[in-house]
Amino acid sequence: MTQANAPASPRSTLVVTAHAGDFVWRAGGAIALAAVRGEKVTIACLTFGERGESAKAWREGGKLDEIKAIRRDEAERAATTLGAEVRFFDAGDYPLIPTAELTDQLVAVYRETQPDVVLTHPVEDPYNGDHPAANRMALQARILAQAIGYPGEGDIIGAPPVFYFEPHQPEMSGFRPEVLLDITEVWDTKRKAMECLAAQQHLWAYYTDLAVRRGVQLKRNAGPNLGLAHNTMAEAYMRPFPQIAKELA
Repeated sequence: MTQANAPASPRSTLVVTAHAGDFVWRAGGAIALAAVRGEKVTIACLTFGERGESAKAWREGGKLDEIKAIRRDEAERAATTLGAEVRFFDAGDYPLIPTAELTDQLVAVYRETQPDVVLTHPVEDPYNGDHPAANRMALQARILAQAIGYPGEGDIIGAPPVFYFEPHQPEMSGFRPEVLLDITEVWDTKRKAMECLAAQQHLWAYYTDLAVRRGVQLKRNAGPNLGLAHNTMAEAYMRPFPQIAKELA
């Protein structure tokens, strides 16, 4: 029996990503903010990005198992920096193939973590089919985890809101920012996590610049008198499902 004065469980965020670096570039700020608030953040990393997102290691003569180990180490250090737990599924990238088995594993994670918020890839990405594949499994597992008749351990979940983080080529992926998240207070943490990903060092400057540009857009949409930092940094998100509210704000 649960006692009336028992402490409430911390809020839970689940991040479902295709590759080892995706959660850092696209949602590192959101993850760090959640961790600062004392929330539990779990990252379900479906692949190491060993084939398609580790070109530097391949050019340096790395072998497949060596590259997986490199990317795992980078992702673990980045997750620790952000204050999150990362779990690896080693499903193989390029291509990441959606399977019933992999989806079932995600259902188990949903039921275990009972997320209040889910972050994942958007539906479209013509440059990287692994990202839409991860999206499909993340959404399917969310639905199955709600079904009382779906087999597996753990309690069913509610309907946690889903946020799509920004793809690398937003203009080509049907991405339109609907939520601009102020990550200024944790930007240094996100940048340190980015610098854990030496295999993709070429992206450090790109995602720093993107945070600056989204920060400019955040300030423009927030108005001039809210006391925002001069150098506001931000991340952009879309919402595939309606926002539930008792008042408009």
